[in-house]
Amino acid sequence: MIKDFVKQALPEDDEMKAKLKEERAHLSGLQMKIKEAGLPVMVLFEGWSAAGKGAVIGKVIRNIDPRFFKVATMDREPSDEEKRYPFLYRYIKEIPEAGKFRLFDTCWMEEVVDGVLEETLDEDTYKKRVHSINIIERQLIDNGYLVIKFFFHISKKEQKKRLDELKESKDTSWRVDKDDLLQNKHYDRCLEVFDRYLGDTNQSRSPWYIIDATNKKWAELQVLQFLNQGIEVALKNHSLNVPILQNTFPMEKIGKLSDISLDDKRLSDSDYDAELESLQKELKDLGNKVYRKKIPVIIAYEGWDAAGKGGNIKRITEALDPRDYVVEPIASPEPHEKARHYLWRFWTRLPKTGHITIFDRTWYGRVMVERLEGFCSENDWQRAYNEINEFEKELVDWGAVIIKFWVQIDKDTQLARFTDRQNTPEKQWKITDEDWRNREKWDLYETAIDEMIEKTSTAFAPWYVLESVDKKYARIKALKIVIEQIKKRL
Repeated sequence: MIKDFVKQALPEDDEMKAKLKEERAHLSGLQMKIKEAGLPVMVLFEGWSAAGKGAVIGKVIRNIDPRFFKVATMDREPSDEEKRYPFLYRYIKEIPEAGKFRLFDTCWMEEVVDGVLEETLDEDTYKKRVHSINIIERQLIDNGYLVIKFFFHISKKEQKKRLDELKESKDTSWRVDKDDLLQNKHYDRCLEVFDRYLGDTNQSRSPWYIIDATNKKWAELQVLQFLNQGIEVALKNHSLNVPILQNTFPMEKIGKLSDISLDDKRLSDSDYDAELESLQKELKDLGNKVYRKKIPVIIAYEGWDAAGKGGNIKRITEALDPRDYVVEPIASPEPHEKARHYLWRFWTRLPKTGHITIFDRTWYGRVMVERLEGFCSENDWQRAYNEINEFEKELVDWGAVIIKFWVQIDKDTQLARFTDRQNTPEKQWKITDEDWRNREKWDLYETAIDEMIEKTSTAFAPWYVLESVDKKYARIKALKIVIEQIKKRL
């Protein structure tokens, strides 16, 4: 890509001034359209050291209301804390809300190419990270984001000249570090690595724009032109459906909920008490090993209202060190969560290595409640099956143990538990009008759940059904599965 880049002739000074004025005004006018359309805009600035990325970012944001943008300056290296999360974690945290800009002064590219150049990233890891980047960029675009990527290109000679000028002044010498000097010294090797990365991540809907950064005004004009064009196209396409991709992951067949027998899934009180004590002791020991070996564990609960999720979760957490786990009760998204990619609020709640996060309700709301209540389009929830599989595969590749439970009861059991809650003062907080409304849609929900399990029970993150007409049986089964999966990972 860079090697094939051909410089264009620079406009004359008067023409440059006129075009800059026009494009600046154009961007200023577009920001209100972006706000009205709820279009989130991510602009990634990458390029050679001293190529002028920061200066152009400063000029671009002058044309945008400060309430509508933020600039994210990413460190070359993740912090020790950030290293305990997936590679993409620190970047996804920074994605913009609907109707706003987020400009990245370097993003995920720098961490990857630095790893290659410093030989801390092997070929297999490089390919995995490129794959992850391509997936997240596609997911963001499919979910309504505009992602624009600029690479600022200057020659080796021009870079050396700029670095020397920066070093000469006391006020700017601090901006030149050994990495910048090494980049110029090994320019050809860096060019080779940069060029490969750009080619590997150049997608039709998120292409790279190579910016000739030799002249600073010309660099600004190119950025403004591409940015304005991208926004115009994105605004026209914002409401269009996008392709639903075919699943490519190996699946595990679970079967329909209606085929699962519930009557014979019971435990006596004595058997329950004996097994509970033994299993909780074993899980406690495993929790310590998970912490010591820095393995992240994600336990996801979905199930019918009144199926017993809360009690099931409690029997697991009783066995764990309270410093090593967190339970995330997931309700309707807050406004700042609703304004971002629907998986954002789960990315930002992931456990760090050695810790356990238990989700009481999950990202599967997209293909259940959001689907049935009309909170997203059919294209959105149909697309979500593959997006969720990709999300979970990213977590498994990171090293996480993912255990997904569906807590199953029948309609009669639910009615009995609803009635008990309604008639028992200390339990009335557990029952809401929404629970009764959801019950009226039981058959619709069951159809959606069957499809969800069929399309997301992957070999690396399968569903486990907990038969919970007898809550004691379901609790013991859950403990056994958690223990088994953690042991397998260890």
